[in-house]
Amino acid sequence: MRILFLHPNFPAQFRHLATVLAQDPKNQIVFGTMSKQGNIQGVSKAIYEPNREPSPQTHPYVRNLESAVLQGQAVYRVAQQLKAQNFDPDIVYAHSGWGPGLFIKDVFPKTKYYAYFEWFYHAHGSDADFNPDDPLDADGEARIRVKNAAILLDLVSCDRALSPTQWQRQQFPKELQTKIKVLHDGVDTNFFHPIPNSKLVLPSINLDLSGVDEIITYVARGMEPYRGFPQFMQAVLEIQKRRPKSHVVVVGNDRVAYGKTLLGGKTYKQLMLETLPLDLSRLHFTGLLPYTDYLKVLQASSIHIYLTYPFVLSWSMLEAMATGCLILGSNTPPVTELIEEGKNGLLVDFYSPSQIADRVDEIFNHPTRMAEIRERARQTIVENYHLDDLLAQHLKWLLS
Repeated sequence: MRILFLHPNFPAQFRHLATVLAQDPKNQIVFGTMSKQGNIQGVSKAIYEPNREPSPQTHPYVRNLESAVLQGQAVYRVAQQLKAQNFDPDIVYAHSGWGPGLFIKDVFPKTKYYAYFEWFYHAHGSDADFNPDDPLDADGEARIRVKNAAILLDLVSCDRALSPTQWQRQQFPKELQTKIKVLHDGVDTNFFHPIPNSKLVLPSINLDLSGVDEIITYVARGMEPYRGFPQFMQAVLEIQKRRPKSHVVVVGNDRVAYGKTLLGGKTYKQLMLETLPLDLSRLHFTGLLPYTDYLKVLQASSIHIYLTYPFVLSWSMLEAMATGCLILGSNTPPVTELIEEGKNGLLVDFYSPSQIADRVDEIFNHPTRMAEIRERARQTIVENYHLDDLLAQHLKWLLS
């Protein structure tokens, strides 16, 4: 079996699939990507690079489409080279949105083309109009509508489609949802596992919280409104006032991964630290961590706060659940697909830092009941999102 994966990052969502498939000597696995970093044994990388960025003169509505076309062209050129080397894939599996698979059927017309879909954009009813302080105008509505162009091209041309959660699948046009299978990437529940009474010590960043009993954790790729960072920091201020022995650990980069950046180049972390009188001796920013250190943070967590717009669900929430964390999550659709209030986690109003602080008090005041919720959080992931089980289903979907 010859399989070509396409994703600008490496290995991203395809890490487990590519690793397992490459272990079979009968398979030939090639990964088309823009990333020169990283390798998987048995996987050949085919690096592609767009020949330019979208033009500043391009209409703002179609810059995303132009970017996707440029990336698709770059993949087209690499695919032609692969074809010249007698690599004619049985399957091409691409991540949709960025555009790597746009023209793959033109190079390999007989190849099965499968696509992984994370999101379909809407001006109303999901992420774009969730923030009442940032209302959409007509220009924004039009831009968002056109932003789906490359995604729709992929959805129409692909032979099979997959989305990781029901909520994410529901964003797509109803007449096209039947083409999309829901199947999450899965969580390695053997790696992400609880250790009772774990103490947090990370020598690599000189962090020693071994004497701390109340550790509140927060994990995100970026510190940004989409993941509730401003509301979280406002809650931290109140939590620090109420709980003088608590410490907060924030894992992630000081950047914006989704949504808008602040005018003037200031980051949201800088803004929060400038405007809130926080006790920095009890607030620890770790940056991105190696997986082993990240796991230690989760294992030592007393409360794990996860906030998100109605948008793509973060892997980190599932990983925290698998580790037996007490999840305090936003009452938004991506979270409530997994978290049932009082059963396997607790829910809060995204825009209420005071409610977050109230529920933090509630958690610390009822440790016995919270232990049961922690157990059910892990059980939810083990029973429904265990990597081995979902990887087997993913392979069957891909290869059948």
